[in-house]
This record gives sequence, structure tokens and C-alpha cells, in this order.
Amino acid sequence: MIVTSHFRPAWWLPGPHAQTVWGSRFRPPFRIELLWERLELPDGDFVDLAWSGQGKGPIVVVLHGLEGSYRSRYAAGLLRAIAQRGWRGVLLHFRGCSGEPNRLARSYHSGDTGDLHALLSTLRQREPDTPLAAVGYSLGGNVLLKWLGENGQQADLIAAIGVSVPFELGRAAWQLEQALSQAYQWSLVKALKRSVRYKFRYRDCPFDLQALENVRTFKEFDDLITAPLHGFIDANDYWQRSNCRPFLRNIHVPTLILHSTDDPFLPQDAIPSASDLSPTVQLELSAEGGHVGFIGGQWPWQPQYWLEERVPEFLSLYLESEISGEIALASS
Repeated sequence: MIVTSHFRPAWWLPGPHAQTVWGSRFRPPFRIELLWERLELPDGDFVDLAWSGQGKGPIVVVLHGLEGSYRSRYAAGLLRAIAQRGWRGVLLHFRGCSGEPNRLARSYHSGDTGDLHALLSTLRQREPDTPLAAVGYSLGGNVLLKWLGENGQQADLIAAIGVSVPFELGRAAWQLEQALSQAYQWSLVKALKRSVRYKFRYRDCPFDLQALENVRTFKEFDDLITAPLHGFIDANDYWQRSNCRPFLRNIHVPTLILHSTDDPFLPQDAIPSASDLSPTVQLELSAEGGHVGFIGGQWPWQPQYWLEERVPEFLSLYLESEISGEIALASS
């Protein structure tokens, strides 16, 4: 199902770029209490988890975007909103994104669903009866939707949400080479290069680190680093095999996808059509909102971070009904 979003952008943040940049660059930082955990992985590597909330409430797994972390305002904002609902949030830092390089030469990428699967399996083993949901932003949204489609009826989540997802990675890479969108590519590729240099300061590098100096685009980065490190032929092979769009038809979990048609990270022709979606997937489109933006509010000193309202609103339909059902069952 494809429906029209009720989101209305702030008049003082017109256009996709203002919406995209405000949250990441101009939103004031705020403090949120987090508990840290290191999850050891089957291949000898690790990922770091940041937990919000307390008690025994439902768990919402949060997946950040490219080079994101607990410092990303959208991730911290959602973790706070989750805790305010009485739920528990856990941010999965992809390998190397928590501030400490991961152990193996490999890293993370848009199509790698193994670490998410390891986390969900761990949570289910610890708390077999706790409702689990998940939210993925951008790259994390692609990972989440691909995992849901890969696992079909075996996906053990009660609900899921993808925000500003790059459904077709090749088309997203093309879009990020156009006009003002090049600024996002420049910033993200710069961050990726910085992470690679930091990681391989004191260890053997499996590729020519000097060649990194000439990398300017996602295609160049993925050809040089992502593809060979993760078993792909080249960037095109990586993109094609990692796209979440072909997996959307096999999603069985109630899933909401929030996307703006003016997203500067993705051309409109890459947005899924109704025929791409399974009956359990709802694609909610807005005409404005940018990329992981969706900021409303009448005045600049009172911005409304709409995602932090809409995401818990959707999840509550499933998490709170599950809790109510368990209480009713217990009392009977």
C-alpha cells in the first residue's frame, strides 16, 4: 500500500537540503543516558550496542545510517523517544562505527544483514517472550528491509520501520553525483576515508592505501574498498546484490516505510511502486522532508522532529497491543 504522509515541513526550512542539513548540523546536542554492551560475533569480530530505557519493556533495535553512531542526532532522538514510552532501545553500531575499529579487515556495508541477525538471535535467546521491533535509517533501513525479505515468515519481529531508504544503491550513487547532492557525497566519502585510514594505521592493509587519496565518489570507494573487502566483483556487483528493493515483496512483518519524494539521496524513479510491496508493507510518501529530515514546527526555536513522533506512534500499534494481550492472557 502507498499512502500520503501527513507530515508538513517547517516554513523556515524550505526545500530538501534545508530539511536534510538542519537535523545533522544545527540541531543542538542533548544528553541521553546510555548503557554500553559489546556483542561478540561468530567470526571473531564485535559490534557495540548502546541501550536506552530501563525495565523489562519491549525492545526496539535501531540501525543508523552510513558512518552514523550514537552521536547522530536522529539516532539519539529516537532512543530518547523510545525510553519516554517505557520501552527499551538498542542502537546497533555497525562494525567500526562506535569509535573503536573492528578487529577484522572487513567492515560493514548496505547489504550485510549478518550482524543484525546475530543481534536479534541474541536478544531472542535472552528474552524469548519480549516483543521486538526495529527501525533503520538510510543504509540501516536498507539492511533492515533486506533482512526482513530474506527471512520472510521466519523474521521474528513484531513491527519494523525504514526511513529514507536507498532502495537502489546504484541509482542513489548516481543521484549523489548530481548538482547540490554532490556535497553529501563529498562529506560522506571524506568520513569513510577517514575511518579507513584510522583503522589501518597500525595494521596491514589489504589494498593500496595510497590509492585512497584519489577517491572522490562512492563508486570509486566501493570499487577500491567495499567490493574487494566483502567478496564482490566491483561496485556495480555490490550495489546490485545489496539492494533491498527486490526483497520488499517477501516481507511478512508489519512494516512502515517513510520516504520523501524530494530526498536528495535518491531519484524518484528508484522509489518502489505498489507492485514491489508485500501486503504487510506500507509506503508512506511525503512531497517534502529531505533525507532523514522531516522537521516541522512554526518557529525555529521550537522545531518539531516529526520522525520521533511518527515512529513510536506506528510501533505502539503493535508493541502496546502485544503487551495488552499478554496482560489479558495472564489475568485470565
